[in-house]
Amino acid sequence: MMVKKLRIAVKQIKGHCDIMNVGDYFEVDGSKLSIPTNKYFCYWAIQSILPMLPAKQRILKEDGDWMPTTWEIECPDPAGQAILKIEEIQ
Repeated sequence: MMVKKLRIAVKQIKGHCDIMNVGDYFEVDGSKLSIPTNKYFCYWAIQSILPMLPAKQRILKEDGDWMPTTWEIECPDPAGQAILKIEEIQ
C-alpha cells in the first residue's frame, strides 16, 4: 500500500501564538516526522492533528465519509486558534 507524504502548515492564526507563524510547517513521510532546521512547531498543535495523519496518508473513499473532506484542524489553544492545513506533497 502506498503511503502519501504530507505537509502540515499553519494556514491562519486567529488569536496570538507565541511559537508558530503562518507558513510554518512540518512533514510526515511514512512514520517519520520532520520539522525544518531552526524552526519550531507547537507541541499542542502537533498533538491535535497527529491522530488524523495515518488516515490521511492512505487512499480515502468518498462515500459519505467525513475524512476525505476534512483537511484543516484548529489547535486546541484558545488563545492562539491556529488553523493547520494538511497537504499532500510529492
